[in-house]
Amino acid sequence: MTKESAMFRRAIVRTPGPDAAAGLTTAGLGEPDFGRLLAQHAAYIETLLRLGLEVAVLPALPGFPDAYFIEDTAVVLPEVAVISRPGAPSRRDEAVTVKPALAEFRTIARIEPPGTLDGGDVLWAGERFFIGTSERTNAEGARQLGEIVAGYGYPWTGVPVGSGLHLKSFVNTLGGRILAVASGFEGAGAFGDYERIVLDPEEEYAANTLWINGTLVMPAGFPAAKEKLSRLGLPLVELEVSEMRKMDGGLTCLSLRF
Repeated sequence: MTKESAMFRRAIVRTPGPDAAAGLTTAGLGEPDFGRLLAQHAAYIETLLRLGLEVAVLPALPGFPDAYFIEDTAVVLPEVAVISRPGAPSRRDEAVTVKPALAEFRTIARIEPPGTLDGGDVLWAGERFFIGTSERTNAEGARQLGEIVAGYGYPWTGVPVGSGLHLKSFVNTLGGRILAVASGFEGAGAFGDYERIVLDPEEEYAANTLWINGTLVMPAGFPAAKEKLSRLGLPLVELEVSEMRKMDGGLTCLSLRF
């Protein structure tokens, strides 16, 4: 078993704030319904608990409507937690607030200016890190994180994201060396040695599926993707994330798991 596919023990999440509709988005799906958002977030936490994780719930962060997309603020390895420097200037102070919660469990490192890095651009699969360069993560931020993970013995590969928010909007591990891949990424050379389950273009949002302790947690409402993922024979949980999707969010970005 690789370290990456070892069991998660903990997760850190943050409660959405009432200003969530003021967050950054390009989705064009309308404003989230706050009551429904809270209910979907609570169901997410309940799923993490049911899958065996201890969950620390941080309070809403007034003035930072995107703060519940907490994965962007750090990258957690078995040896170290790397505090990120989000690419959106309005989100940079979010990263500072997660340091105390992580320092209890990990040595802390950080991404320094002029580097920018969102955790949503960092995929750990089969002992290798893939670091996306995107609108939010620049080459310097990717280089800094790459040097940190290499210092602990992990190889890394940079992946240009092109259009789209984050690398994990399009590619995610389904455990070890199996990936869920949006159709535009099936030919990406960086993933040539991996088994890839390619999703239909109209269901590419389902590429943001989360592997937790041998169970796949996927967004509800994508039947073709569900059929493809079910062929792996793993337990599969569907969660409603319609309100997060309106804000360019998904299942992976709602927690830090380690």
